Amino acid sequence: MAGRQIYNPEGFKNIEKDGSLTGFEFQFKAQYYRGITLSIVRDIKVNIDGEDIERENVRFTVNGETFTLEEMRTVIDSDYRWEFGDYATVSVMKEGGLAKGNHHIKACLLYTSPSPRDTR
Repeated sequence: MAGRQIYNPEGFKNIEKDGSLTGFEFQFKAQYYRGITLSIVRDIKVNIDGEDIERENVRFTVNGETFTLEEMRTVIDSDYRWEFGDYATVSVMKEGGLAKGNHHIKACLLYTSPSPRDTR
């Protein structure tokens, strides 16, 4: 059986704002078959080229809206669910972004078990 493509190979890029690089972003798919209500997400751990990124520098975008990890804990609106198989964007605030070339990225999503009201 072939492995599933979790990361979007086209979704990995630097973030440019006002002519300077302010970080980088990547896209990955929700793996939970019921989708994920953002309020159950407790952390998204990111490691790039062996460097752990502090959670304060991580942002999460789904359905066009961007949240800090702390803000996600309060989001129960179904408009901002991360549905199974859909890509979401994780942005990392890192001055200068990343140098051109290949990079090794690890991302780990930590979430609590959903209660019946957290699922559809």
